[in-house]
Amino acid sequence: QNTEQGEDEIEGLQFKPYPHQHPAAKFDLTLQVTETVDELVCSVEYASALYKKETVERMASHLLQFIDVVVNNSEVQLSSIEIVTAQEKEQILEHFNDTAAEYPQEKTIHELFEEQAARTPERTAVLFEDERLTYRELNERANRLARTLRAQGVGADVPVAIMVERSLEMIVGIYAILKAGGAYVPIDPEFPTERIRYIAEDSGARLLLMQSRFLDRAPRELESRVINLNDEAVYAEDATNLPLGSGPRDMSYVIYTSGSTGKPKGVMVEHHGVLNRLQWMQQRYQVGECDVIMQKTPFTFDVSVWELFGWATVGASVCLLIPGGEKSPERILETIGRYGVTRTHLVPAMLPAFLDYAEQQPEHELAEQTARLVLVSASGEALPPQHVARFYQTFGRLNGARLVNLYGPTEATVEVSYFDCEPDESYAVIPIGKPVHNTRLYILKEGTDQLQPVGVAGELCIAGVQVARGYLNRPELTAEKFMADPFVAGERMYRTGDLARWMPDGNVEYLGRIDHQVKIRGYRIELGEIEAQLLK
Repeated sequence: QNTEQGEDEIEGLQFKPYPHQHPAAKFDLTLQVTETVDELVCSVEYASALYKKETVERMASHLLQFIDVVVNNSEVQLSSIEIVTAQEKEQILEHFNDTAAEYPQEKTIHELFEEQAARTPERTAVLFEDERLTYRELNERANRLARTLRAQGVGADVPVAIMVERSLEMIVGIYAILKAGGAYVPIDPEFPTERIRYIAEDSGARLLLMQSRFLDRAPRELESRVINLNDEAVYAEDATNLPLGSGPRDMSYVIYTSGSTGKPKGVMVEHHGVLNRLQWMQQRYQVGECDVIMQKTPFTFDVSVWELFGWATVGASVCLLIPGGEKSPERILETIGRYGVTRTHLVPAMLPAFLDYAEQQPEHELAEQTARLVLVSASGEALPPQHVARFYQTFGRLNGARLVNLYGPTEATVEVSYFDCEPDESYAVIPIGKPVHNTRLYILKEGTDQLQPVGVAGELCIAGVQVARGYLNRPELTAEKFMADPFVAGERMYRTGDLARWMPDGNVEYLGRIDHQVKIRGYRIELGEIEAQLLK
């Protein structure tokens, strides 16, 4: 507005500006700038149905920050100007990311399991249908197999493929691989033969552990490296604990996830990152000896990591859902009731189907089946608010079970943020929450290291102890996605490709993808992999 301001006078009449407050905003958001003799007076009018006062105040502070930079350097590139204020930078880096905590960083997963087995040898560790293993039995059987694997050259950072259905053999095999010093590489027996061959060869797996019923699925090139987990001869060695063959900075597993080049890529994850994730969960949600955790996630999906190890260091038990049962709400609910499950995980796509089935059951039967259920976690894709409301309508009044929304890519050791959902949630979108222990979240302007302020969208980046080592045999891709942390010297950061923004309360809101990656029932699919097949 460049209309002259000030007071004026004609004969018998005086003029002066009259301040006027509009009762309603004419537009969603209007910035008005008025020239005076020596300054610019700015005001913002906004629709209060769309914007909160503090949001508009933040916008104004960002505009002032922008102007301050330009006035002091007229040659600056506009795209390089960082609008986050010093106060906001401190809030994001020092307060939102204040997550330092103690964790067993000098241990390995199997070390802590062995210590627990020594404390509670006769406590039930694993339940599967009518079978069970105590901590002592699991530890001894895994030790016997581990010695067989070590005799075949398995040691620190040596990948060992395991292709099994959910079973006692799966648990024994995974723990034996870790005890031998190796890193397990899970392969679904239902994978196409070409994919099985690719993962086994790309990982450089020294051995392929299998159940006898899948031996005919072993690629011909790997037949000489197969170990049959149903052959008692592989359990003939000494049952005592082995000398440690790996350390906290060695690989614990390599999980393959979809790749944009047409081939899946293996993510290398180290022991210490897994233990930080387990320790956080155990402390945050008080996991202990009385708990029964359901293992229902296919072990080729990284959410399974919590289910495979979260019980083993605190003396709890794990019950294995029958193979294929993860697709059946009826089977899931029956297993929860049969074994007294206290904690389980459901991808958001399964949650409404599970609720549909649960709501059809007589209330007294449902209450009895879920009497011990205290926590359900959801991750893998966005959690809609209506699912949260239905969950609490069904389970909140029956047994007080809680629902927590978790977020994390395979490249950052399962989950890195959490949001405790509430029955009276008012969020239009359920946030992915706040960072877990020893984890930092940054939201950066795309393609730069510039922090985005609260409320402004950018690429979500993850730093801290849970960041994976990188991609196996993909140094260029590793360098592209895993880079130096610009805010903490000597540490690394993973660029997720996810679009997100900070909320004023320190929670993060997920907004979608920057690229063309999609999620189907929690599984990551790079469309480049589909395109590569079509182009063939």
